Amino acid sequence: MSAGTTPFRGTIGKTVADSKPWWPQQPKPRPGAPNILVVLFDDVGFSDFGCYGSPIKTPTIDRLAAEGLRYSGFHTTAMCSTTRAALLTGRNHHSVGVGCLANFDSGYPGYRGKIAKQAGTLAEMLRAHAYRNYMIGKWHVTPLTESGATGPFDGWPLGRGFDRFYGFLDAETDQYAPELVSDNTHIDPPGSYADGYHLTSDLVDQSIRFIADHIADRPDLPWLTWLAFGACHAPHQAPADIIKGYDDLFAHGWDVEREQRLARQKAMGLVPPDTKMPPRNDGVKAWDGHTPDEQRVFTRLQSAFAGMLDHADRHLARLIGFLEKAGVRDNTLILVLSDNGASQEGGPLGFVNAMGPYNFRPEPMAEKLRRIDDIGGPDSHTNFPHGWAMASNTPLRRYKQNTHGGGIRDPFVMSWPGKISAKGEMRHQFVHASDLVPTLLEVIGVSAPENIAGLPQMPIEGTSFARSIADASVPSKDSPQYFEMFGHRGLWHQGWKAVSYHPPGTPFDNDKWELFHLDRDFSEVDDLAEKEPHRLAEMVKTWWSEAEKHNVLPLDDRFGPRFAENAARFQGARNTFTFHAGMGHVPTDVAPDVRSRNYTIEAHVEIDGVDAEGVLIAHGDATSGYSLYIKDGHLVHDLNIGGGHQIATSDRKVPRGAHRLGVRVERLVRKEEPAKGARTGLSEYTLLIDGAPAGSLQTQLAFHNLISWSGLDIGRDRGSPVSRYDAPFEFTGRLLRVSVVMDNDQKLDGDGVGNAEMARQ
Repeated sequence: MSAGTTPFRGTIGKTVADSKPWWPQQPKPRPGAPNILVVLFDDVGFSDFGCYGSPIKTPTIDRLAAEGLRYSGFHTTAMCSTTRAALLTGRNHHSVGVGCLANFDSGYPGYRGKIAKQAGTLAEMLRAHAYRNYMIGKWHVTPLTESGATGPFDGWPLGRGFDRFYGFLDAETDQYAPELVSDNTHIDPPGSYADGYHLTSDLVDQSIRFIADHIADRPDLPWLTWLAFGACHAPHQAPADIIKGYDDLFAHGWDVEREQRLARQKAMGLVPPDTKMPPRNDGVKAWDGHTPDEQRVFTRLQSAFAGMLDHADRHLARLIGFLEKAGVRDNTLILVLSDNGASQEGGPLGFVNAMGPYNFRPEPMAEKLRRIDDIGGPDSHTNFPHGWAMASNTPLRRYKQNTHGGGIRDPFVMSWPGKISAKGEMRHQFVHASDLVPTLLEVIGVSAPENIAGLPQMPIEGTSFARSIADASVPSKDSPQYFEMFGHRGLWHQGWKAVSYHPPGTPFDNDKWELFHLDRDFSEVDDLAEKEPHRLAEMVKTWWSEAEKHNVLPLDDRFGPRFAENAARFQGARNTFTFHAGMGHVPTDVAPDVRSRNYTIEAHVEIDGVDAEGVLIAHGDATSGYSLYIKDGHLVHDLNIGGGHQIATSDRKVPRGAHRLGVRVERLVRKEEPAKGARTGLSEYTLLIDGAPAGSLQTQLAFHNLISWSGLDIGRDRGSPVSRYDAPFEFTGRLLRVSVVMDNDQKLDGDGVGNAEMARQ
């Protein structure tokens, strides 16, 4: 503007210089607001970290504990989706709609499988205070039927306050060929087992990348990084040399291991010196009662679990080292914890590949022994037996899914060098997963918002334990805390706990309630129900009151039927899928559900050369699935059940030109329905070339309860190969489209489906 001119005036009579900017103002961080790193392990038991009594090598976690605090009274919700919902929102899991799993929606307010919009996440709350939020790893708090290419994305991490996401949406994934998502897009893994890829390493790489990018771009702003490992959820997969290095350590078996862990815990001051060892969990035999072959297999299965945790700790060391080199470690609050107790899904004998038994292909001990060196590798879906899960939860009873201590009491380490002066101390207060958010908000110095994106918010239900960080004498919260999972129930209040184990399918009124004084009975072994019936009755009454308040009711132990109902509700009457060339990856829960039914797959192709080959459609991975492909000129269909291959090959080669290549699958007619849990008779797999039969195979094996936890691709098999070829084995002809047409004759065994699905959680 030249001298002597008049400044421009708007319609309200103010000059530009007088006006405030019209654009939205960015929030400013609170002075001294810490960075927050949450490291969430999966299915790691109370005693599995070295600093909680284990011989497993976890020096990184142990160092964080030595520089900070260990909590002995941290409690979760007994399952992965539910604990994550409580940790993310600061509310009880039923209250926010994730009373059970993200795998199904029961319709009741407490069981929608998705965090309610009225329950903002920590990331959504911190956005208003200038935090940048990064989610890496396992999510599993949105329905898996919403995990496809069209979402909806409002329940994915970027829809719930995170700025970036790199990880997986499901409960589990193969560590060498994971079902990866970047932000809102399914992507191929950046490597494979053959070139040394492992998901744990990748997740740490991405964590470093997000934080490094943040420091480069906005070093003045604080960040939240939520790193949720796949470790140590099945499949237990880790480098073979790490796994085998634990064989000698665990050869003494789970009975000796439990005693050694408890002795270490007492010496550490983690548990009271008079803590008693509970009897073995129901169905667990003495180690010496197993044969030498069984002991050898069980030891290797435990070594795979240990190797996976060891491997994760090694890579966590890289992340902590980066924070130190970047100069941000002192003002980074680091939390290391587990989402529930060690898992019982491995059953009494464990699995080398759990996918076979869930489709009625048994895995006898002789086969486990023959495949012992496959344990933890790319064609395994390994899980350890009950006895080792029991040892993981030392000195607590039962497992994940249960509301006794083994399911809900977990390790929790806190480190913040710039603020926590008490180095290596214990904290014995009762703390619940829902208490984390209010604690972090108090530490930062902010309050939970009353509205997020225009929606009024539910009250925070957890209680801050921030004062206990500096003062070990601060008492536990006074309010009661309920527990419920699959009908198992519990209530903690003022150092006492009432708990009931619910046998599935039995009346809830028949459940036996136990009563424990946890302040004097850490391991829940001295049942005081008969000595203090009035106290127990009052606590049970309080449980019902809390259950009504937090949307726990109605109680529902039908997890098998719920899975089957959800699948039927999602796909409904849809019986045709068309996949065109150029499409991306399809997650398993939105792929064609060909379990227990007749169906036809047909690929439209154009073949110019006699050497055209490759995958037309593949669903699954090396542990389970199906693939239709051309190899050596022939059309081939592979039914992979638990790593066992039922292969049909065409009786003639596929000629040049345009063709329809397919397979027709029919369950042969049965005179009567099979008994529950039995095989469902023969199925016939007929190859088709232009609609004409070209060879067939009959087998008792079929997809009765599951196909795979890995998804579907056309024109290639992108990761762990379903059949006997090298992935991705891309089709070298021209693939136009693939159709899957399913008959309306599906009959699912809810219990069988439920058992298979529970192995996935």
